[in-house]
Amino acid sequence: MLLTLTATRDPEILPDATDLGYLLVKHPDRVQPFELPWGTATVFYPEASAQRCTAALLLEVDPMKLAEAKGRWDGAQSLNQYVNDRPYAASSLLAAALNRSFRSALRGTSKDRPDLAGIAIPLAVRVPVLRCKGGPEVAVRLFEPLGWQVAATPIPLDETLPEWGDSRYVDLTLTGRVRLADALNHLYVLLPVLDDAKHYWVAPDEIEKLVRAGDGWLSQHPERRLIVRRYLAHSRALTDRALSQLAPDDAEVVDESPEKESGKPKLNALRRTAVLAALASTGAARVLDLGCGPGALVADLLRDKRYTEIVGADVSPVVLDIAARRIRLDRLPDRQRARVKLLQTALTYRDDRLRGYDAAVLMEVVEHVDEPRLPALADAVFGHARPGAVVVTTPNVEYNARYESLPEGGHRHEDHRFEWTRAQFAAWASGITEEYAYRVELSGVGDEDPDLGTPTQLALFIREENR
Repeated sequence: MLLTLTATRDPEILPDATDLGYLLVKHPDRVQPFELPWGTATVFYPEASAQRCTAALLLEVDPMKLAEAKGRWDGAQSLNQYVNDRPYAASSLLAAALNRSFRSALRGTSKDRPDLAGIAIPLAVRVPVLRCKGGPEVAVRLFEPLGWQVAATPIPLDETLPEWGDSRYVDLTLTGRVRLADALNHLYVLLPVLDDAKHYWVAPDEIEKLVRAGDGWLSQHPERRLIVRRYLAHSRALTDRALSQLAPDDAEVVDESPEKESGKPKLNALRRTAVLAALASTGAARVLDLGCGPGALVADLLRDKRYTEIVGADVSPVVLDIAARRIRLDRLPDRQRARVKLLQTALTYRDDRLRGYDAAVLMEVVEHVDEPRLPALADAVFGHARPGAVVVTTPNVEYNARYESLPEGGHRHEDHRFEWTRAQFAAWASGITEEYAYRVELSGVGDEDPDLGTPTQLALFIREENR
C-alpha cells in the first residue's frame, strides 16, 4: 500500500519545497526502510525540487507475519488470515507505519526548521487504494471540516466490466494548506476509521492514543461520534469514555450517527431544516446564529441567497476556527465572504455587535447555560440585541424515555445543565413574551410520540413593535 505527501513551493511560506524533508526528518536523497512486526515500511522521494517535493511511504505487508502477529484461528476464518486486502488497501496498518516512520513529524517538532513546523503549508496527500466503508461521501464528511479539499474517486470492481459497479475502495486525494503535523494526525486517526477495522485488539489505552492524535481538532469535529466509535472498534464502553474526555460542546449522548442505517434523516438534520423554515417564514435577511458551534447552520444559511448578512457567534475560538474551515472562509469569493462573519462572544453578556439584526437563532444552546444565568442570556438576546425574530430549540426531556441508551434521569449530553419538559419550555417562553414584548409560536421537531411529544422543542419569537 502507498501514501504520498506532496509539498509545493510558496514564495512567502515555503520558498523551497524540499524543506518537507526537514519536517519529516527524512533526507530526499535517501531511501529509508523501517522494519515492522508484519512487514517493511520504506520512505523515499519520487520527486524533489524547489518547486515540488513528494515523500512516499510504501508499506509491504507479509501476510504470514501478519497472521502470526494476530494469532492463529481454526475453522473457516483460517484462510482469511492469508488471503485478504491488507497488503494492498490502506488501513490501520498504514496508520501504524506512519507513526513508526514519521514520529517526530507527528509530534509537530523539527530540530532544523522549528519555525516551519508550526505553519500551514501547501500540501497534497494521496492514498491510491483505501477501503472506505459508507462510500466516498464519508471521506468528504471526515476530511472536509478539517480544511481539506477532498476527491474520493470510487474504484471499479473491474474496469473491463463496468456493469459490476464500484468496489468498496476509493482513490483518495486531499489538498489544502495544513500544518504537516496536523495532516499526519488526521491520517493516523481517519485511515482506520474509513476502513472501519483494526489489525490489533482495541484496548482502553487506545483512548489515550485517540485523544492525543485528535488534540486541537477532534473534540469539535462535526462527525466526532462516528470517528470515535469506529476508531474504538464500536466498543460502547470505550466510546462513552472517550467522548466524555473530549467533552464537545454540541454533542449529544443519544446516538445521532451520520450513518443513515434506517434511511431516515437524523434529528440534527431535521432540526436545522425546521430552523431554516422558521427563519424563512419571518422574511429575515440579516441573521445571527448564536452559539453557532462548528458552523453547520452557518453553512446552510450561506447557501441561501435570501440571507445577505450572516453572523456566527460562539464563546469558543477553537470552534470558530472549525466553523471557518467548514465554510472555507479563506477561499470564499469576495462577494460571498462579505456576507458572513464569525464573532467570539459570550451570550450571557450584552454585546453591541449583535444589535440591529432581523433574526437570531439559539439552536440547542439554552440547555448549556446554568439556569441562574438564563435571565442574563434573555436580557442580552431579547432585551439588548433585540432582533426582529428569535428561533430557539432545546431537547424535550419527556422524549428521553424513548432512548434506550440513556439512563433514567440522564441528559442527552454531559454538558447540559438541564432539559425541560414541554410545560417548562412553554412557561419560559411565556415569561420572555411578557418581559420583552415578543409573541411566540411553539412547535416540535422529529417523530412525535402521542404521549411524549417530539424529541426537540422549537419556539419562534416575533417582536411586537408597538409594545
